[in-house]
This record gives sequence, structure tokens and C-alpha cells, in this order.
Amino acid sequence: MVRGTVAPVAPRKPTNDAEAICEAALRPTMRFVPVKSEETQGAAMVFRVRELLIWQRTQAINALRGHLAEFGEIVPQGAANASKLIALVEDPECTLPADAIPTLKVLVAALTQLEEEITKLDAEITRRAKENEVARRLMTVPGIGPLIATALATLAPPPDTFRRARDFAAWLGLVPRQHSTGGKQRLGATTKMGERSLRRLLIIGANSVIIKRHTHASAKPGTWLGGMLSRKPPMLVRVALANNEPLCAIGSSTMASARIVWALMARGGVYQSPVAAA
Repeated sequence: MVRGTVAPVAPRKPTNDAEAICEAALRPTMRFVPVKSEETQGAAMVFRVRELLIWQRTQAINALRGHLAEFGEIVPQGAANASKLIALVEDPECTLPADAIPTLKVLVAALTQLEEEITKLDAEITRRAKENEVARRLMTVPGIGPLIATALATLAPPPDTFRRARDFAAWLGLVPRQHSTGGKQRLGATTKMGERSLRRLLIIGANSVIIKRHTHASAKPGTWLGGMLSRKPPMLVRVALANNEPLCAIGSSTMASARIVWALMARGGVYQSPVAAA
């Protein structure tokens, strides 16, 4: 039971929280958070450990990059440039101080080990995606690969927990917060409730579709995406695609969205691109 559902019936005294919880639990419209089984928690551990290793890798890269910058060796940011950092330290003709090289090699060894462990976890996630029937169907949606599909199949509650697709998107925190009053609709930022990892992955998936197929230059002005990109910031458009209020048909493909994901998980089947209008 989430706090937002208890607050409206809570007494003014904060010491009576138990009374408020009992009162809220008796209401017929109350919704409860499903309890995860031990098997589900065990399967989800691979994503938590992967996030931790990625965070540690980022720390190692930043430390290595910062130390090298003190000696005039400037390397661009990003994990894609980690190999350049390693090459600078392991170069036998480098101009780095002799006393600094052994310490820098400690960071290089840690970074190399983290890369290997992350690669192993990615391979394990890919294996699970191939063996999981729900994950295989989710991978037919544009922008959803083995990582996102397996995370959705593992971390998301059963689809029958939600009455409709919008409820699933709201649980992920992808819908805007309502500030409407007096018959005027006023939408704020996204609520950012629910599973943070799934929300982040869906936004990354929507971003990959934009970059790969429908960049700002190639999006047609008459399409939903073209109109959004001409009026709104790119990050806002990515969140809109991850939520996907309408089915954003552009050419012959539709953007990956939380609502499409729920439909596939609840009703079965695979994703089929809509036929472009003549």
C-alpha cells in the first residue's frame, strides 16, 4: 500500500498511522502492491548487480580520466573512451611520471575486471531473454532489446494487476502529474513513481529509436514525432515516446511504449507495425 493512498484518510495526529492504514485497507477501491516471490527477487538480482558494476565502472573511468588530465593527457568523457585511457597508461613510451604508473595500473586492472563482469552479466541476460517466452515477444517492439525485455518480464508486476495500459504507464511514472483545475487541463512533469530501472530503460529504448530511425532531420513535419520535435525539447519527446499516449505511427513503424508492452504482456501476441496511411 503506497503512502499516497493512505494520506487522504489519515488523522491529523501522525501517531495514528496504524489507524489510517486500517481505514484505507477496508475501502473497496484500495489497490495493493503485489508481493514478489523469492524466485522473482532472485531473477531480478542480475539487474541490481549490473547497475552496481556500471556505477563502479563510471567511478573508475572518472578517476582515471581525472588523474591523467593532471598530467596533460585529455580524453573525452564516456565509457566508449575507456580503451583510450587504458592505452595511455599501458603505453611503454608514455610521458607519465614513473611513480604514478603503478597506481594508475591499479585503476586500469579494476576497470578491466569490471568490463569483463558486465560483459558476463549481459550474456546471462541475453540467454534469459531467449529462453523467456514473454521476453521474446517483447523484443518484437522497436527499441526493446534483450536487456529491456528481460527486465520487463522480471521486474514488472503481473499484467492483470492493472486494469488498462495507462495504469501500467502511471505505475512506471511516465504520465504527467495533474495540476488541472476549473475545467482547465494543466499537466506538469512526470510523476517518476514506480520502478525507476524500468522507466529509465524504456526512455533509453525510445531514445534509441529516435536516433536510429527518426532523427530531428529525417522526421517528417506532418508526423506526430516531427511536430513534437519542432515544438518540444528532445528529452520531453523521449519520455512521450516511452509513455506513448497515441500510437505514434511514423512511416511504417510505431514507437516502443509502456502501453504497447502492457498489451503484449496481457493479451499475448507479438508487435505488428501498423500499415502506413496512403
